[in-house]
Amino acid sequence: MKETVHANIGSLAFTLDEDAYRKLKDYLEAVGRHLPADDTDTIGDIECRIAEIFREKVSSPQRVVSITEVEEAIALLGAPEEFGAARAEAAEEAERPARRLFRSRSNRSIAGICGGLGAFFNVDATVLRLVTLLLILFGGLSIWVYIILWIVIPEEPLRKFKID
Repeated sequence: MKETVHANIGSLAFTLDEDAYRKLKDYLEAVGRHLPADDTDTIGDIECRIAEIFREKVSSPQRVVSITEVEEAIALLGAPEEFGAARAEAAEEAERPARRLFRSRSNRSIAGICGGLGAFFNVDATVLRLVTLLLILFGGLSIWVYIILWIVIPEEPLRKFKID
């Protein structure tokens, strides 16, 4: 038994099985990555064309659009690469892992706060330690802030080494 999803495609309502919906969504996202960032009309036109194709193939409004109809529509419209080269920022986002703030395990004096902040902001941890010390001594930063950061910021996960 497959689940179905109700979706508006090109301002028309369709019922798609879950696999077909996922494939169509992935296709439209891939096409969107190959179009200029400010081009919203083209993706709307593509959705309208997909809706026309589905209307031709689905005889009754109660019939569910299956993955075969989605694949046929994609074959008619073409691969996402045919819409142009992928935007550079979209490719970089896919390659670049999300940055997270951790307390450092290797670059630490007390709790690894300055080492973790240095790694996160790409700044030397020694400079951050000196600035933090001066701020604590001259009243610009409370020791409680450092203790709260010690509690709130998680410790860097252990690295897993693969031994062959």
